[in-house]
Amino acid sequence: MKLTTTSLLLAAGFAAIMAGCSKTAKEDAGDKTTEPVAMTNEEMVARGKYIVTTSGCNDCHTPKMMTDKGPAPDMSKMLSGHPADMQLPPYDKAMVGPWILFSPNLTAYVGPWGTSYSANLTPSQSGIGSWTEAQFMQALRTGKHMGMDNQRPIMPPMPWQEIAHMTDNDLKSVFAFLKTIPPVDNVVPAYEPPAGAM
Repeated sequence: MKLTTTSLLLAAGFAAIMAGCSKTAKEDAGDKTTEPVAMTNEEMVARGKYIVTTSGCNDCHTPKMMTDKGPAPDMSKMLSGHPADMQLPPYDKAMVGPWILFSPNLTAYVGPWGTSYSANLTPSQSGIGSWTEAQFMQALRTGKHMGMDNQRPIMPPMPWQEIAHMTDNDLKSVFAFLKTIPPVDNVVPAYEPPAGAM
């Protein structure tokens, strides 16, 4: 009798654990496939600001000013990308390959892929002013420059592969927030392929 009662309790416990695991897995899968929760524009902008602020977007897309504690984002140029008038300092081209070089401003990068510059994410026409929400989402989902199939890949160090896992609501919220920040007219230099690339 004890064996049967113990067996029943163990079986019931095991079934409860499995049901809980199955429910969690189902809920997790459901979270990715359900329709996004409706948000007001104000809620989306607030959510987008939170994501941009906590995800390190300013680390690369905002020019820096030097302080006694090192480089700090120059928020008067928030998210305006690599300054058009800032030339890269000379560097030892022999180092590229085993090393990746960052400009002192932390908005330009040299590596085996060539030279890439942080994009202007402000709503200026030199930034994302003419972009649609769909184009923005396509760029971050597929890693294609400007969200167009016939464009080059988005270059390092932009972590689009991780950003691509954000929910639709999160990406829409980021876009909504970016459309509210002050526009900064700044035409970022074009990507430069590595020397000898066709």
